[in-house]
Amino acid sequence: MRDLDPNLTLDANTMFYILLKAREFDAKEDEGVDPDEGSNATDDKAIDILQSQADDSVEEEFVEAIEPLNEDEKLDLIALAWIGRGDFDFDEWAEARESAREVDPAQTAQYLIQMPTLSDYLEDALAQLGFTLDDYLAVEQRAETASSSNAQVD
Repeated sequence: MRDLDPNLTLDANTMFYILLKAREFDAKEDEGVDPDEGSNATDDKAIDILQSQADDSVEEEFVEAIEPLNEDEKLDLIALAWIGRGDFDFDEWAEARESAREVDPAQTAQYLIQMPTLSDYLEDALAQLGFTLDDYLAVEQRAETASSSNAQVD
């Protein structure tokens, strides 16, 4: 595992949560791309779930995951996205974070959500740090299993 830079203020759990929210958003399609829309989800084979809708919570959940972050965490997130995209590498971490200051912290979520394949960029950057999505999901699954086992005992 790569030695984390002491300026990396965003923890792995938060990074992976945001990555998964970005992946959900990346999977969505623009409205109006389903010419064969059925009268109900069964007729349509539930394809419409992948379409962006005005009342869709995926974008809202993504924004809600980013907005409470402090400025340093937002800088980390932007820098990680750029590193995953190949704009910088980890040897240029300080430069990437400094360049990230050009993005208004209040606009971080909107800036990132407009980045195509953001989830892939974040996953790549995290992999370079030695964190894998599979490991994260395995830990989350074990925690969920333990939680449900404890709930059954009570």
